[in-house]
Amino acid sequence: MAIRCVFDILVPLFLFLCIVIVVNGALPSKTFNVVKYGAIADGNTDNAQAFLKAWKDACKYGGKSRIWVPKGTFLLGSVSFEGFRCVNDLTVKGGGVLDGQGHAAWPYNDCQTNSQCKPLPATLRFDFIRNSRVYNLRSINSKSTHFNIFACQNIDISQLRMSAPASSPNTDGIHIGSSTQIKISHARISTGGDCISMVSGSQNIDIYDVTCGPGHGISVGSLGRSHEHEYVKGISVRNCSFIGSDNGLRIKTWAPSSYSEASDIIFQDIVMQNPRNPIVIDQQYCPSPHCYQQIKDVTFKNIWGISSTKVAVNLQCSGALPCKNVKLINIDLAYNGPGGRATSMCSHVIGSSHGKLVPDGCV
Repeated sequence: MAIRCVFDILVPLFLFLCIVIVVNGALPSKTFNVVKYGAIADGNTDNAQAFLKAWKDACKYGGKSRIWVPKGTFLLGSVSFEGFRCVNDLTVKGGGVLDGQGHAAWPYNDCQTNSQCKPLPATLRFDFIRNSRVYNLRSINSKSTHFNIFACQNIDISQLRMSAPASSPNTDGIHIGSSTQIKISHARISTGGDCISMVSGSQNIDIYDVTCGPGHGISVGSLGRSHEHEYVKGISVRNCSFIGSDNGLRIKTWAPSSYSEASDIIFQDIVMQNPRNPIVIDQQYCPSPHCYQQIKDVTFKNIWGISSTKVAVNLQCSGALPCKNVKLINIDLAYNGPGGRATSMCSHVIGSSHGKLVPDGCV
């Protein structure tokens, strides 16, 4: 069965200076300017067909091809850039803004109360992309997730700025699933959802030098709703900052759940500036015996700063399947509000504590 490989742009307004590069041969490089294919930078004309024509010609070319979007305001409806096979060696870069015009859609997002709701589109989707790079982009006001990464391998994402109001629903910065060898660095993410979320099948993910806030933190999960046996492992989050976010570092699972596993996760060298929940493991979605999410080999190391709530470390694991080998190393989180110093809460956690611990370790 052929694999459908897609690079989607799903925004109603596309404003930036961008080069897309597809490497597919040894001939001299060639540039395909979308304006020459009929694209009009007036902010009103839907340029989807012009972009697609440029993409198709670029894919057919036997050498290195560049799709050039000159400076201007280009309106773009939902469009999929499909490779003839899997897209390999793709570079997306620019210096302007992707504007998802989310204000028009957020009032209609009722997914919190309506299980039959229709999901809103992501600004950019990367499906089945390999050995590629995305950098120097800005994304604002996404309708839903800013960038969605699915079934990708070896993607380097850097030098990003993503923003949406804290009140905007489910506007995750970067959402990763069923992907491996993903690197995210040098990013400032301010959203109404997770700054970065990693769900089933996320493996060998390296995140560093990311500033998060507002938003729901950097999250592993939610896990367990589907994708049985697509484990999450090899997650590294380091040298990151959280500023006024709802959460900091979080692992969360659903209930009831199919069996899955999250392991080999390290959060290291993290600065907290008033997040509500700096360190969280939340399996209380799953307090019943129907919990099959194994969380193990998780390290929180060299984490310091200030919590905006008294409970700075909150590890609530499942009684049916406790968390194993959880380590707290050199934690120094102050709380300056009423009621005294910061505290920690742990339930069904098997692990150890080392070094300086403020609040006191509960593992």
